[in-house]
Amino acid sequence: MGIIDYFTQNLWQFWAIMAFLFLILELTSGDFFILCFAIGAAVTTLLSLTGMSFLWQLLIFAIVSVLCLFFVRPVMLRYFHRSDPDRKSNADALIGQEGRVSETIVAEGFGRVAIDGDDWKAVSSDGCEIKEGTKVRVVSLDSIIITVERV
Repeated sequence: MGIIDYFTQNLWQFWAIMAFLFLILELTSGDFFILCFAIGAAVTTLLSLTGMSFLWQLLIFAIVSVLCLFFVRPVMLRYFHRSDPDRKSNADALIGQEGRVSETIVAEGFGRVAIDGDDWKAVSSDGCEIKEGTKVRVVSLDSIIITVERV
């Protein structure tokens, strides 16, 4: 028995691996889009055990995945993101955060601020110098430079 014969007789292993890989990829995104493909691959894994042809398996995978995009994903998004309808992106979530000046912000110039383990290039909101060690709050963000004020 050749390798091609083996794979055609055991396509359920392919679909199981794909479902597992899709689940791992979903962990990196969290928007439940890739989860739909994982569900499609899991359903196809079970149905491939009946011995149906690869084309039917592929069709079932596509249909189940698309149906999940329309029916499962919206429910998951509502359920898991229901407490925060105005969820901020990573950059927007930085506004309002407090940190400590790690390198003096010079008057009308730049310095650095440490926030949650990250070090950001920063400017003062009033243009005045802010000494190292001063507690500050982020008031705005322009690309990778934050504007801060004393707390």
